[in-house]
Amino acid sequence: MVNRSFTPFPNLTTARLTLRQLSTDDGESIFALRSDKEINKYLERQPSQTIEDAINFINKINDIIEKNDGIYWVITLTDSNAFVGTICLFSFSNEEDKCEIGYELLTNYQGQGIMKEAAEKVIDYAFHTLQLQKIEAFTHNDNQHSTKLLLKFGFKKSIEADMENPDFAIYTLTN
Repeated sequence: MVNRSFTPFPNLTTARLTLRQLSTDDGESIFALRSDKEINKYLERQPSQTIEDAINFINKINDIIEKNDGIYWVITLTDSNAFVGTICLFSFSNEEDKCEIGYELLTNYQGQGIMKEAAEKVIDYAFHTLQLQKIEAFTHNDNQHSTKLLLKFGFKKSIEADMENPDFAIYTLTN
């Protein structure tokens, strides 16, 4: 069993990005991200309706982090500190040494290689720091941008289907 602790919070950095902990100061940015119709098109969640929804989400995520049940980073541009998206690891399985990865990027920052840069750092963290052996991703069959990103990292499409939602494919990456 892997000893997983996210205290202190593991800030990560790349050439352009800082991945840091979510705070209630991010309420407006999380609201913008979670209420965007284009971003939510491929996700099975209720869009945020109010800033209060976003703050409640932030508090829920920080509780999950505190319990070491998941980790959720805000992706910011290091030079401007601009909020551009989020990336997370969750659904940890100690028995199978695996977790799931999820990510979302504000639409005006898509297509710039930002998520590739952030995902590379988080995948490295999952395999080398957390010493996991497998990362799974569930992506909507029509979400070609997400599928292309996963394939760039060597994720393989699973032959098993997502029984809860046949519109989603399961991709796996092993260490």
